Amino acid sequence: MTRILVLNGPNLGRLGTREPEIYGSETLADIEASLSASLPSGVELDFRQTDDEATLIGWLHEAADAVSPVILNPAAFTHYSYAVRDACQMVTGAGAVLIEVHLSNPHARETFRHTSVITGAATGVIAGLGAQSYHLALSHILTLLERH
Repeated sequence: MTRILVLNGPNLGRLGTREPEIYGSETLADIEASLSASLPSGVELDFRQTDDEATLIGWLHEAADAVSPVILNPAAFTHYSYAVRDACQMVTGAGAVLIEVHLSNPHARETFRHTSVITGAATGVIAGLGAQSYHLALSHILTLLERH
């Protein structure tokens, strides 16, 4: 069984009610259900959300140790958390895929959101496509898994 971690950072537990004009009306539970419905047999999602930086780092260490693929929405940690970035580097350095996703397009928003300290450690980035960003990341990871 292949396990894909879908890790979500701060405030994403408030999706559906937090600024729906930016983030949409889907909840994180809606995104999880939609992703799970499209999984092939032999693949499972481990979907998690935390507002705590240390917890997120611990989950990334877990992914690095297991060489598990990761879909990561680092949320606000995107812009300043070098600790999360270093943990992401451990994931990709171990040989696992890590796709950074964002619901909104950070480059179309406030200037402070234009910089991601995570991107340099990620395998790829998908942003600005709402919940579809997660689906595209999952599709890419599944394609890579099929090749191996």
